Amino acid sequence: MDRLEAMSILVASADTGSFSAAGRLLGIPLPTVSRKVADLEAHLNTQLLVRSTRKLSLTEAGVAYVAACKRILEQVDEAESQASGEYTTPRGILTMTAPIVFGRLHVVPVVNKFLANFAEVSVHLTLSDKTLNLVDEHIDLAVRVGTLPDSTLVATKVGEIRRVVCGSPAYFAAHGVPKSPDDLAGHRCVTFTALAAGMTWVFNPPGGSSKSVRPFCRLKINTAESAIDAAIAGIGVTNVLSYQVARPVAEGKLKVVLQDYEPEPIPVHIVHAGQTLVPLKTRRFMEFAAPRLRKSLAVELAKLDAPAGAAEAKK
Repeated sequence: MDRLEAMSILVASADTGSFSAAGRLLGIPLPTVSRKVADLEAHLNTQLLVRSTRKLSLTEAGVAYVAACKRILEQVDEAESQASGEYTTPRGILTMTAPIVFGRLHVVPVVNKFLANFAEVSVHLTLSDKTLNLVDEHIDLAVRVGTLPDSTLVATKVGEIRRVVCGSPAYFAAHGVPKSPDDLAGHRCVTFTALAAGMTWVFNPPGGSSKSVRPFCRLKINTAESAIDAAIAGIGVTNVLSYQVARPVAEGKLKVVLQDYEPEPIPVHIVHAGQTLVPLKTRRFMEFAAPRLRKSLAVELAKLDAPAGAAEAKK
């Protein structure tokens, strides 16, 4: 049995949903397609496809095996191209994940530019604040915000973000600007309760150890966007991530305070599963995305420290 041929036929059958469609796609007679898949199942001693009169569907074992087949076939194609010295055009589906707001603000613009430059690559991007398992979910790349745990993942750092305290100019005009974390005791605050730290705000005083503060919060809310809206409306000061407030800060709607007490910056990485041969589409995206993300994150942090409304004044 030609194992690679059988894998190709199985993948085509799974993708098209029928043996006849796979046969038309590959130019192979229907009986041959059915026999090759059956031979592969016999070799593995497990059922990969559930046959019905309407459509093929994968068994649990089939889902994992087809994902592995796709990786193997892609690596074989690339290895052959590299061995023959031929130029290979990135192609295929690139699956990715990123945090929801960070992904919308920073990753999606890069993906759009990448697609404009690489016509034979399609991207399936999942925006989720859950940490998805790359191997179990069959994901090629992930953008991760935060310190990475030890793992077999290969990481490329693309920048940093900050956790900032901010409020509206009108609020600070009425209630004063806090000069230290202790001053927050006399201020009204808006807490983003989905934070891992909950009601506790963490600071890193100059020359001192980390300090935790539990401010009085008039409003507890479960999304950062809503907390930011409340701060813009003058309800109080809030504690969020820098990329979440970069635009309203640049527009003069919010002002960042207590910069000297901010905790250590939070790293941002692009990660992928450690592989002997990384698919060309994955390598090209990392080469394309890394410098662009570094630039956008650096520009964003610079805006936080620019005079209020400076970005708008330049327009």
